[in-house]
Order: sequence, then structure tokens, then C-alpha cells
Amino acid sequence: MKKISIVLITALVVSLLPTNLTNSIQAETNDGYLFDFGSADSPVADGYTQVSNTLLYDEERGYGLSKAVNNRDRGNPDDLRRDFIIDSDYSFELDIPNGEYFVRIIAGDDIAFNRSSFAINGEDYGNITSSGGEYAELTTDVTITDEKLTIDIGENGRINGLEIVSMTQIDSLAVDSISYSADSEVTLSWQSDPNASHYNIYRKGENDEGFERMDETTEANYTDTTVELGYSYTYAVTLVHSSGIESEKSNEVLASIINEDVEKPQPPSDLTVSNAELDNITLNWNVVDNASLYYVYRANFNPEDYPEGAVEFEKIGTTSDTSFTDDSILTYNAYYYQVRTVNEGGISDPSNTTESPVTEVQKRQMEQLDRALVAVESDDGVYVGWKMLGTDPKDVKFNVFRDGEKANEKPIENSTNFFDEDGTADSTYQVKIIKGSGDKVTKEVSVWSENYLSIALDKPEGGTTPDGVDYTYSANDASVGDLDGDGEYEIILKWDPSNSKDNSHSGYTGNVYLDAYKLDGTKMWRLDLGRNIRAGAHYTQFLVYDFDGNGKSEVVLKTGDGTVDGEGNVIGNPEADWRNGSGFILDGPEYLTVFEGETGKELTTTDYSPARGNLNDWGDNYGNRADRFLAGVAYLDGERPSIVMARGYYTRAVLVAYNWRDGELTQEWVFDSDEEGNEDYAGQGNHSLSVADVDQDGKDEIIYGAAVIDDDGTGLHTTGWGHGDAQHVSDLNPNRPGLEIFQVHEDRSIPIGYGIRDAATGEKLFGIDLNADVGRGLAADIDPRYDGAEFWASGAWDGSTGNGLHAADGELISQNTPRSVNHAIWWDGDLGRELLDHTFDSNSDPHGVGRIDKWDYEKEELVNLLTPEGTRTSNWTKGNPSLQADLVGDWREEVIWPSADSEELRLYTTTDLTEEKIHTLMHDPVYRLSIAWQNVAYNQPPHTGFFLGYDMEEPPRPVIETGDELFGQEKNK
Repeated sequence: MKKISIVLITALVVSLLPTNLTNSIQAETNDGYLFDFGSADSPVADGYTQVSNTLLYDEERGYGLSKAVNNRDRGNPDDLRRDFIIDSDYSFELDIPNGEYFVRIIAGDDIAFNRSSFAINGEDYGNITSSGGEYAELTTDVTITDEKLTIDIGENGRINGLEIVSMTQIDSLAVDSISYSADSEVTLSWQSDPNASHYNIYRKGENDEGFERMDETTEANYTDTTVELGYSYTYAVTLVHSSGIESEKSNEVLASIINEDVEKPQPPSDLTVSNAELDNITLNWNVVDNASLYYVYRANFNPEDYPEGAVEFEKIGTTSDTSFTDDSILTYNAYYYQVRTVNEGGISDPSNTTESPVTEVQKRQMEQLDRALVAVESDDGVYVGWKMLGTDPKDVKFNVFRDGEKANEKPIENSTNFFDEDGTADSTYQVKIIKGSGDKVTKEVSVWSENYLSIALDKPEGGTTPDGVDYTYSANDASVGDLDGDGEYEIILKWDPSNSKDNSHSGYTGNVYLDAYKLDGTKMWRLDLGRNIRAGAHYTQFLVYDFDGNGKSEVVLKTGDGTVDGEGNVIGNPEADWRNGSGFILDGPEYLTVFEGETGKELTTTDYSPARGNLNDWGDNYGNRADRFLAGVAYLDGERPSIVMARGYYTRAVLVAYNWRDGELTQEWVFDSDEEGNEDYAGQGNHSLSVADVDQDGKDEIIYGAAVIDDDGTGLHTTGWGHGDAQHVSDLNPNRPGLEIFQVHEDRSIPIGYGIRDAATGEKLFGIDLNADVGRGLAADIDPRYDGAEFWASGAWDGSTGNGLHAADGELISQNTPRSVNHAIWWDGDLGRELLDHTFDSNSDPHGVGRIDKWDYEKEELVNLLTPEGTRTSNWTKGNPSLQADLVGDWREEVIWPSADSEELRLYTTTDLTEEKIHTLMHDPVYRLSIAWQNVAYNQPPHTGFFLGYDMEEPPRPVIETGDELFGQEKNK
């Protein structure tokens, strides 16, 4: 099978073949051909044959170039790589016996970027590229049938070295013996090969998709002592040459550690939990006759809650006793156990399933919200909506009062909204709570005359950049937090200058401002980030959250010299100007600042980490990749929120976690893809991130695009599928346990353009290979005929289209997809999600007009529900509102768009009645954290941590802590 890989080489690591080629090549007396290309005077690596830039092919010699070419000698790093030949459209020819060969081409330059293209015997292998000081490799298997190997090199092509090794695949692998016992063994053997420096042993289990290398040996036999009774294993062996080149895998052999002459044992009975502590669970069961061992299995989910076979039990232990203690978990959650009996005859069916108890309840610090009562004038009356809190019991009831008189006939118990036919524009409303948490009556509210609340803005004056370019300001991304502790959200708004830049574009930008507004339009403060923070989607990621549990949100973001806080105090050097002639800011200090939410006052400032360091470490030398920032809030200890700041995703990726507690900012951990063991996490990030507890341990992970970082700052998993522009994380498929991740990908070379994977393991559940850069994708429940969310992707940037509309399990519903792929929103009265987008013409205006549409799944077309005339969307084609979130009224979402002139924000709410009673989404941890990261880079829609859609189960009550006392500290009033 052909293999093409790009490997960056920094040192000569091969052990050289015993070859001494001078005037001719005699393949029958040598097991490989090694060539070193350069000038006639440049040094030649030991064991390699010199090919000078003027050495032309002749039949007697049997090798050479098609024409004389140029050469270079850099002097570093070693004799093979220091020198190379370089030219356009030339060839290297070699006379060689027919057979199977492994070919490795080494091409690079110690000081310059390299892109060289190669074709071998007429087959195009494309380009291999490397930066200065790096050396790329093209490796492949080649079959010679006409005793000739021809390598064609394209325009400006380099070649430093060439290695050709005859590789004979082992075909004699056999199972010599199997022992059936608690200490089972499998012995393998094969015919030895004189070309082998050693052999690699590969094995896969019954349910494994592919082989894994498990060991190596220099002998032509091997004994596997790690097999387990009752299982079957498949083996293969490869030959590894002294150069490090490895052959294809041998024939496969199966070893079953089951004696067919012995009857399979009976399962254990009466499995029970005999003891439960926070850090261990002890199980007991009845003895089974003829048992050699017992295997213990655990699952995170109750199999009774899902279709048969959906919940997989993981083997966690082996014992010969009838008891077992699991000390690898913390019992903040319930776990489910089974035990199977094992003997020579195999593995029994499972025992009964037993559930472990929750020994300690882990509660998350969350905002103490009011009911966010809203009343909106509508046709024939007034719509009234309010929140059910996450701390309310299931049987909480409500009464609605208009002008002091009860408006409903009997308590409202199945929803959190009400339509008052007798209400007028002059009415006032309150809601009284029966058996609920918090205050027993809401504050009184007046009736909105429109389905939106207008919030006046203080629009900044424009300016002129140092190169004479004028700019103006428009309202951009927003976030929310309870800044003053009154239970009502305030809005934090970013002002975007008209000359804001993508990182890849040069040019000066205007200053970035952050304003805080109460919902009545009161401006609380303004931050001026100053000239040393560049404007653009990838630079200013701001977090608004109550990090210290005092009941008031802080604001956290990257700052620089000259940033001015909400009280007029300057951070760093007010005179410093670190902008270079291209408008980039690639020198000078970088800071991380925590601001007081109520006043905008600087509380603390520290050096920003991840630090900029050497620009080249991030993938280029002009700051494009080094200044790609992300940020999020995560409950890394399961109870209190932490700050996560990140830098880089195209190549190197670094995440840093902080805590803001008791007036101090402390660093918790650093994850760096450059560190040993983390290399596979490089290049996997998106233009956004998500946060959720994907492994069900009560603590949050950071979903960093195609990779997931665990709560302790270690890598949980990485798919290697690379960068993408959009992702969605939720319980997208309620018929399988746990959360899923839907993502689109840009890299044409990976086997997935868009797809869905298991959030805990990264296992691909479904994917479409489009061989295209897929720009957007969306997952939302828009079709009640199919369980779970549906997902689809946009047309790729090259004009090709996605493959269709899919159900959560991957089933193709239709090749006709909604022409809306930016956001989804819960808006009307049913449990399905509507589509939030905009009408946009890139030829006329960089902004669009927002819209909310419903997918008519029968006619396969969009039906418009709302077009907020006089508003505008942000961030060009992405069509973002300033914010979507569950802000007022019941559990459904609101949308904030700025007016077309950015003189006001408009907070739109639905007036459709719903019969669904669901706690406010802002008390669901996954959703609330989605609101915190929504403004980050390429804004993505929020999702819940449970399935919310058609035919959903009753949502879980969130395990949260709100109120006057959080974690032993008095809440500030």
C-alpha cells in the first residue's frame, strides 16, 4: 500500500547500509541504494554514493541525471543534508532489478523555504515542503517492472538524498503455541531475514479497528505474555531495516485464548455494592463453579436509559476473588458495574448490573438570577414570560398579576409564559412563585410596545490612523454578566473600528473599546484598550463571568501599554507605541487584566501567557499565527469557574488556565503542543472553542477544535483532522450516551470534510470526505421525524457543495439543505430549533440584516419568522448578532442586534406561547459557558449540555449553587 508522509528532520538518524558504489551499481550484492546529491567537491555521507550536479546518466554506470543542474552547499546540518542539487524539470534515472522497493526522498534547505514536486515512474506525488532548517521526506513503496526507476523533479526542485531499499514482506508468520490459564501466553514465529535489524510486533483485539505496535524483537520468534484468557487476538510482523525503513505487515494470524473443548462458564449472580466512598467502590458477588478469573466492567451511563447495546461497559479489572474495589473514580456521579466469569471455555454473559451511589454532591457556582419577567404588547393582548430557575423544584407553580390583580384562573404549572387577553399597553405585571426558590414575587414590569427593548448606546467618535486613513465605529460582539449583583444581566459591548483587520492583513487599526450598559441604557463604564491592542476578530477575546463567587461578574481580557480602565487609570506605559510600519504589534509587553465588573476598574494585571516569544514558533514571521487568540471559562475543579486563555491553532497551540480567587490571580496549568507527548495536538484548533464535561467526571474539558484538553491541562484526545471554522458540542444524539462534537474541516487531505464524533474519545461516528475546504456547518434539531439533531455543511470555499442534510446517526435525509448555516435558536413554541442568520450582499455592504427562519421539512424550504428591519449583523458573511442568549422571559433565546447606525442595541424576544416548562438555559452549565465564549473569534451558537429538541426526555435539574453564600464567602450585595 502506498504511503506518503511529510516528516521534518533535524538530524541524521539513519544507520547506513553497507554499500560501496563507485562506477556501477550491483543490486544483487547490495541490499540498498543510497545517493547523496550535491557538487563534485561537496562532502558525501558515509555509505552513500555521490551524485554531482553534472553527473549524467549513462548505461554503463546505470544511474545519473537527465541534464546538468545547479547545486548549493549550506554547510549544515550534516554531510547528507548540507548540499543539494536544484533546478527545474530534470530527472534522476537508476537501472534496478524488478521487484518491490521502499523509496525515501529527502529534500530541504538549511536557510530557505522549500517546495519540491516529484513523480516516480510517471506517478505524480505532488509537493513536499519545509521551512528553512527543516528537511521534508517523501516515502512510498514502488514496484519496478521494467528494470528502471525514474524520478522526475519539477520547477525549482531540490533533492538532497535518495534511499532505495529492497523490502520483502514476511509471509511466514505462524502461531506456535497457546497456553490457556490465568497467565496465558501466545508464541509466534516466522522465517528470519538477513536484511532485518529487528522486527516490529503488531496486535489488534477483537473490537480494535487497526493494529497497534506492541513490541520489537531481534529474533524470528516472540512470546506475548500480555494476552488475557477468553479473548482473541490477531497478529502481524514487519521487518525493520537498519536504515529505519519498515516493510509492509506480514500475513495475519489469529490466536484465540479459548479452549473449544471446555464449556463457557455461567455469569456471576447477586452483584452488589458492599461499600461506597468518595474515592472507591467495593463490589461483591457469588462464587461461580469452575471460574478461573472474573472480569469487572464499568459504564458511566445507565443502560436502561438507552437502546439495547448503546451503552458500552469498559473492562476495568481482573480478579480471582469474588470482590473487587474500584479506586479509579470519584463518586460525584453514579457508575454502573457488571462482572463476567472467565475460564478456559471463554467469557460468560454479564452478571446483573448494579449502580453505585453518589457519595458527595458536587455543585457548580452559578449566578443568582431574578425571573427576568417580560411583558410584550401583542395582537389581542399582552404576552408575559418569566424564568424557571435551575434551583426550582419540578413542581414549582406561578401566578400572574396584572395591575395588582391575579390574571390567571389557576396556578400555572406546565409552562413559564402566559397570554393575557385583557392586558393593555398601560398594564403592569408581576409573578408570584409557589414552592419555588428565591424571592416569592418578582419586581413589577411595564409592557414593551414592540417585541424588542431599545438600549441607547454612546457611540465613540471615529479617528484617523498614522497613515492618514479615517475610520468610524460600529457595535460588534457582546456578552452578558450580572455586574452589580442585582440578579439582572448587564451587557458588555465591543466597539469595532471600520478598519479592523484579519491577522493576515497589514494596516493600522483604530482603538478597541468595551462598554458596559444596564438594560435601561445606563452606561456603567468604558474601557479603551489603546493603540497597542490591534482590532480584529482574533485579537480581543473578552470573558465576562463571576470568577470569585461574590455575586458580581468580572471582565477578563488581554491588554497592553496604554489600556485605560473604567475609572481612567492607565495600564503600563501610556506613551508606548509598539505598532510597526505595517500596523502589526509584534514587540512590547502583553498583559492579562482582571477588571471589576461594576466599575470597570483594573483589579490586577499580569504578563499575558501564552507569551508571544519567537514568532516563528507559531508558523510564520509576521504575526499572523502568533496573534490568534482564544478564550473560555471552564469549571476545572467541578465547582468554581476558571479562566482559560489560549494562543495559536494552525500550528503550535498553547492554553493556560487561571483562577481568580480572593483578589489573587493564580496560574493553574499550561498545555503546550510543543511539549514532548503533545505533538499530535498541534494544528488542531478552530477559530473558536467550546467547553463541556465530555468524560463525565464532573469537571470541564476544553474542546479545541479537533482536539480536547482535559480538566488537568493534559491532552484527552486528538483526531488529527485539523483546523476548521465551526463546531457544535452537545448531546446531539439522545440515543447514544454522552456528548457529541460536530465539526467541519479545511484540510483536503484528511478523510473527513465534516462529521460527528464522540466527545469523550474522539471516535468518528460519521463523516463525509469532500476533498474540500468546508467553511461552515451547523447542528440543530430542525426535523421532528428523526431523533436528535440534524447536521449539514455549507458549500466549500471553492464552490463545491456539502453532501446533504443528515440525521444525528448520519442517515442522509435529503441532499437539499437549508441555505442557512450560521446560527440556530430556540424561538417559537415547539422544541425544535429555528435558524438565525442574515440577508447579505457582499457587493453592497459589509453588514447584513438579521433574520430568523424555520425549516419546513416537508417542503424543504425556509419560512421567515422575523426580519428585524433597521438592524444590522456583524462580522461580514458570518451574520452574527451581537449576542444570542436566554436573557429575559422563559427558557427560549433572545437576540441582540445593533441598529443600522449603531446608536442603539435592540434586544428581541419571542411572543409565541409555548407549553414547555424548562429551567432557564443560563443555569445549564454548558449553555452558560457557551454564552461566555460566544464572542470569541468566529462566533458560534450556544448549545445545552442535554438534548433539547423534539420528543426530548425531561431535562435534568442542574446541580448548581446560587444564593447569598457561595463556598464560605459572603455574597456582596
